[in-house]
Amino acid sequence: MNSGKYANYSDQDLLERFYADGDKEWLGALLERYTLLLLGVCMKYLKQEEAARDAVQQIFLKAITELEKYRVEYVKSWLYMIARNYCLMQFRDKNRFPAEVSDRLQVEEDRENQLLEAREKETMLTFMHEELANLGEEQRQCVTLFYLEKKTYQEVAMQTGYNLGQVKSFIQNGKRNLRLMLRRKLQQNGQQT
Repeated sequence: MNSGKYANYSDQDLLERFYADGDKEWLGALLERYTLLLLGVCMKYLKQEEAARDAVQQIFLKAITELEKYRVEYVKSWLYMIARNYCLMQFRDKNRFPAEVSDRLQVEEDRENQLLEAREKETMLTFMHEELANLGEEQRQCVTLFYLEKKTYQEVAMQTGYNLGQVKSFIQNGKRNLRLMLRRKLQQNGQQT
């Protein structure tokens, strides 16, 4: 596969194209980006290059099957978790470590998953805060009061001086514009990672 052909596509672009037409070439280009990451994760756990390479192939097959069933937002962290879980299952299946080690690994895995989720949420909140500042004054004011300060439409109208119809319109349009700006920001960030 020619990976240079897809260099200008973000992870999200490739996923969206796959979801739109079902062409696995999009998925292949996406997964190819993460081959070395997954190989590194598998080497960390399995300690053998051949076993790690086999594991990456199995992880790709699982990823393809799962991506055909449902949508994934953060491909990189999702693939990392699949790889980690796969490697841990290899140990469990072979009973290669005692139960207390297994329990400790599960705690570590849960902690890492929580950290990944927290980082993703923190990134999303940072992006949202940045993009909120790019909304027009009316939209920013209404969206902030309604969503962040939990005001009702009526309270927003009273505080801003806009009529109820304007408030609803500013909130609806602000929410849509914010979603579009966040999507663009995430795509740009996906290309840089």
